Parts: sequence; structure tokens; C-alpha cells
Amino acid sequence: MRAKARQLLCMNRLFASRGESPAHGNAAACSGGSVPGLEGVPAYTVWQHDPSPVPVVIAVPHAGRSYPPELVSRMRQPAYSAPRLEDRLVDLIGRAVAERTGAALLVAHAPRAMIDLNRASDDVDWDMVGGGAPDASSAVASPASGRRARSGLGLVPRRLPGLGELWKWPIARHDLAARIEGVHQPYHGALASLLESVRVRWGAVLLIDLHSMPPLSARAGEPAAEFVVGDRFGAACDGALVAEAFSALGQARRLAAHNRPYAGGYVLERHARRHGGVHCLQLEIDRRTYLDAALAEPGPGLGETVDVVAMLVQRMAIAVADLGRERGYWHAAAE
Repeated sequence: MRAKARQLLCMNRLFASRGESPAHGNAAACSGGSVPGLEGVPAYTVWQHDPSPVPVVIAVPHAGRSYPPELVSRMRQPAYSAPRLEDRLVDLIGRAVAERTGAALLVAHAPRAMIDLNRASDDVDWDMVGGGAPDASSAVASPASGRRARSGLGLVPRRLPGLGELWKWPIARHDLAARIEGVHQPYHGALASLLESVRVRWGAVLLIDLHSMPPLSARAGEPAAEFVVGDRFGAACDGALVAEAFSALGQARRLAAHNRPYAGGYVLERHARRHGGVHCLQLEIDRRTYLDAALAEPGPGLGETVDVVAMLVQRMAIAVADLGRERGYWHAAAE
């Protein structure tokens, strides 16, 4: 209780320093893009207070559950494969934390089976596309993206351990183009705009790219980490903010790892500009902490996990605001 009281005091001081009070009520919602094959279903929704009460944005790219019937009909064993591709129900954590803290929230509705928003739009395994690559120059954009695509985890996932090939037949080029145009481009455009609007107001902004992970294996007799904080080995986030994240998780008595096995993917690579005030972290959460024993539905630990992540966001918000103020951006942003 003392820790929560201290956190509340710090948040009140944060607002008071700008002559404001914490936001109350519901954030405004705005949707965009479209899920191909589902008329009227947007690719994403943004929830945001205006003005933003804290310099934190939460994004959830892998929890989408809007499956077009045609996509399901193409999948081998969809009841098995589709949920395993998802960051199962981690958007419930994102929504609860955003409501509690005032952080802006971006949630993708298109499923990862359709398109992986944590991959570049040219990270394609062209062997799974009817007719192959349009031309030789587009077949592999970079060695890294080529390796990811060939591993089965490119822009459109191709394989899963224990199942093998996910699809009954190749994807048509026009289908791939529709997914990129309807989902990938609008999602990343919305995220870029959201980050910039918060950065302009606060002088700095933190993106928490929220994911969940299968349980990690214990090593050398030590218990496995429940959280993994990724910053692309220092490239995506100021070190002081990373330290604050680990301090918050330590305060909550949660085991955490840094960059291994998840250092952050395309979202961080594309959007982080740490020297321009845009800091990004990927946060992976062990699904056992918030799902049931079958890792399928909300479990008894959901509320406690929300408490942990909300506390982390509150502490990070203070640290990011301090970073923006120290660099002299607050005054400029308010003018």
C-alpha cells in the first residue's frame, strides 16, 4: 500500500507540474484501416485522451481475433494454429492498463495469421505467394528479413512447430497486397502519428509494444523470467528508462530478462528515435501469469498482472516526462 501511495503522489506531482489534473472518463476511440474479407471491420482502434495525460503509448499488434471465413478455410487445423499465433488476449491487459493510467492505446484487430505487424512489409517468403516475387529485386529485401521469412515467421507466418505448414495453398499476390494496404500501412501510420502527437506535447514519448510469450525454460536451476524487456540492445530506448522498467518489475517481485530471447522487432526498428525523443520498449509477458492452465482464457492472475503493468507504466511515465523536461522540450511543446 505504501508503494501505491508513493506512486499516486508522484503522478499527482507530474500533473501539477503542468497545471493539470489526471484525466477522467473514457478516452476517445478512433478506428482505421480494414480487415480484408470482413466488411466494416477496422484493422485497428486507437483510444486516446486529448490532451494526453501521460507520455506513454501502448501498442498491441499480435492479439487480433477478427478472422475472415476465407482465411480460416485456407488454414490447416485453424483451431490449433490460430490461437498459437496470437499473443492470446494480451489486449485485455493493454486495455485495463490504459484505462487505469491514461496511456494512449493502439490495438490491432487483424490477426497475426493474416499479417504480422512486427515485420516489414517486404519481409515476405515469396515461395508461399502464387507466382513468386514480382521481380528479382523484391524477393529478399535484406539478409535479416530473408532469414525470418524462410524460417516461417515473415510478414505472413508460414509454419508452426508441431504443425508444419499453416496453409493449404499459396496466397495470391492481390491478397497479399490487400493485407498490406488495408492493415499494415494504416496501423504503422496510426502508430507514427500517435507517437508524434504525444512527443510534441511532452517532449519525449515511450512506446510499450505489448506482447505475450509461451513459458520460458528455466536455466541452471534458476526460475524462468516472467517478463522480457527488449530495447534492441540499447538502440531503441534510453538506458535510464530501461533501468526504471527493471526497477518497477523488481519492486513487484517479478523475474525479468533483458533482450533475451526477445530484443524487439520491426516495430521498434521502425519507430524508435531515441535521440529525437521517441523511446520504444518491447514487453513480453508469460501467458501463465494472466491466462488459465490451458493458456486459452483469462485466468486468476489477470488482475495481478494488470496491477504490475499499470505500476510499471506509471513509473515509466514519470521517468519519460522527466527526460523530456530535462532536455528543455516541455516549454517548447507547450508554446
